[in-house]
Amino acid sequence: MKGKSTRAGSRARTKGNTDFGRLREMRDEDIDDSDIPKLGKSFWKNAKLTMPGPKDRLTIRVDHDVVEWLKKRGSGYQTRINAILRSYMNAQSDEDAHSRAQHL
Repeated sequence: MKGKSTRAGSRARTKGNTDFGRLREMRDEDIDDSDIPKLGKSFWKNAKLTMPGPKDRLTIRVDHDVVEWLKKRGSGYQTRINAILRSYMNAQSDEDAHSRAQHL
């Protein structure tokens, strides 16, 4: 399947309201970043780089309305599926650890 597009031809991307042409023409000096705090050396002193692990490719069947709900929230719906599953996994792991601690 290398090189083959998996995007369905009948599902065109929805056009957002962002004026990308205007953004491309903006100079860095024209961007208002006054609401973003400056990061000092102390921030980077304790910062830790965390690289994502490799991902497994798989095929799953998901209800159509669930996929549409995820896609309505913008690009990256597969990343959101992963985040939702990870959140559930972590919650279950916490619950399992709590249950094991009660039985000690």
